[in-house]
Amino acid sequence: MAYLLAAAVAVFGWWFTTGLILWLNHLPTHTHRWSMLGASALLVLCFTSLESVAAQVTQSAALYAFLQALCLWGWLEMGYLMGFVTGPSNRPCPPDATGWTRFGLALKTSLYHELAVVALVLSVVAVTAGQPNQVAGLTCVSLWLMRWSAKLNLFLGVANFHAEWLPRSQQHLVTYMKQRRINLLFPFSVVLGTGAAVWFLHHAWLAEDAFVATGNAIVGLLLSLGVLEHWFLVLPVQDSKLWQSRSSRVRIAWVQVIQAS
Repeated sequence: MAYLLAAAVAVFGWWFTTGLILWLNHLPTHTHRWSMLGASALLVLCFTSLESVAAQVTQSAALYAFLQALCLWGWLEMGYLMGFVTGPSNRPCPPDATGWTRFGLALKTSLYHELAVVALVLSVVAVTAGQPNQVAGLTCVSLWLMRWSAKLNLFLGVANFHAEWLPRSQQHLVTYMKQRRINLLFPFSVVLGTGAAVWFLHHAWLAEDAFVATGNAIVGLLLSLGVLEHWFLVLPVQDSKLWQSRSSRVRIAWVQVIQAS
């Protein structure tokens, strides 16, 4: 039962928060400050309750910690996509830029955002350190590492990315990406991500306590979704239908959140 509940929360939380962030991002720009204000209020609420939730070892506390982490991560993504926290450069990649020069230029497009990610994730880890409920910290670290892995794969070259799904203000990011069937990093990303997911899911399956089972399962399932998104980068599948809107016909996907940030 704990396993099924964790699966439902992980998948729905991933799908719903992704769709909500992208929907808000595609609203008129004058609404973005209000969206960011609401997200900031939620950020404060989640962060101030991190320590108390981390001290609890119930199934509901494990689920709440996961949702806290999703809200904190959502604030980071909205801050970047809406242009509040980006980097010192928004210039397209020069055609002759290669190697480390190209990497440095790409990093400048999101440097402030990357520093914000590191600061927030480390803050979550520090606040929850020594507490029995580590779900929020593990969730944030998992999102952080899988996102960096996906970004590096996009930089090195993958088969699938869709420039039309990026916000207009972020179209310059496409110039830092390569389109190729696969790159040398991809197999390592998938193997390591799968290994980590299997480790957590295995411990969840063996656990007799509902809290331990739920916590391990929800982190393992999140990592599994991250691995799935990596496969979406190279396989000929229409992952956009997961969030397709019949009214606007705007196709959006979680991998593009990773790509844009």
